[in-house]
Amino acid sequence: MFGQEFKSIIELMTYFDTEEKCITYLEELRWMNGVVSPYDPTSKVYKGKNHLYYCKNTNRSFNVRTGTLFGSSNVKLRKWFVAIWLVTSHKKGISSYQLARDLGVTQKTAWFMLQRIRNCYGMENEGELNGEVEVDETYVGGKNKNRHAGKKVRSSQGRSVKDKAPVLGMVERNGKLVAKTVQDTSARVITPEIVKRVKDAILYTDEWLGYNTVDKMYEHFIVKHKNGEYVNGKAYTNTIEGFWSLLKRGIFGIYHFTSKKHLQRYVDEFVFRYNLREMSDGNRFNLFLCKSEYRITYKELVYGQAA
Repeated sequence: MFGQEFKSIIELMTYFDTEEKCITYLEELRWMNGVVSPYDPTSKVYKGKNHLYYCKNTNRSFNVRTGTLFGSSNVKLRKWFVAIWLVTSHKKGISSYQLARDLGVTQKTAWFMLQRIRNCYGMENEGELNGEVEVDETYVGGKNKNRHAGKKVRSSQGRSVKDKAPVLGMVERNGKLVAKTVQDTSARVITPEIVKRVKDAILYTDEWLGYNTVDKMYEHFIVKHKNGEYVNGKAYTNTIEGFWSLLKRGIFGIYHFTSKKHLQRYVDEFVFRYNLREMSDGNRFNLFLCKSEYRITYKELVYGQAA
């Protein structure tokens, strides 16, 4: 891999004992082939003082944080690096309250940092799936039986989306996984999602009617859960169901609640760790720093508007 091979958070914090080291390290990772202007990648770049650079074509200055999740943030890179290590290495994630205590920042700041980090995780929740692919859907949200009498939602059983958010998952056996929040699990909605991701593949699903359309497009095998069948030869959905279990334990156990508005980012977080599960914590950390080129503002997060 590239960069330092950190084996623990102690090694990470010992190495990055100054802000200067963080800046230099980030520059080396992001600009291995030379400094590139975030305003015009084709422009010639001039180096100034204190890690400041100038884009000739646009006549604008920038640094290594510009255009990344670190941009326009008053939080030091040392704290950002610790936050990234914690959230990428903890199997079930870390809450904003815990991160706030660990970093010595407010819970609001920790929440914003985590959401910016999650916004970059989508880079691993893309791509094509081939070979043997399991497809399944799940619903994320509270159960009526666990609610106070005055907060129960009527007619919310089964596949209702009144109080739950559906998520469609597709996993290549011994390969990568893609999971996307969807409006509902009808064939009209999930068929385009499957066709977009799954290419030359054999499909394995349960007997849900939403998969009837893809039955005509792929070699398709079904496991009939309603009949108490969970494995029928090669037909099973145990792999994707194992991921659902991990996702729900993380959301309910660590985060306790997530709104439909932000759910996709939480799904992206768990997909990121799943797809890079064979990678060491140190290499996962370095890869994230190289790919952290997606920045979202607080206004976009809270109000859905660009700053």
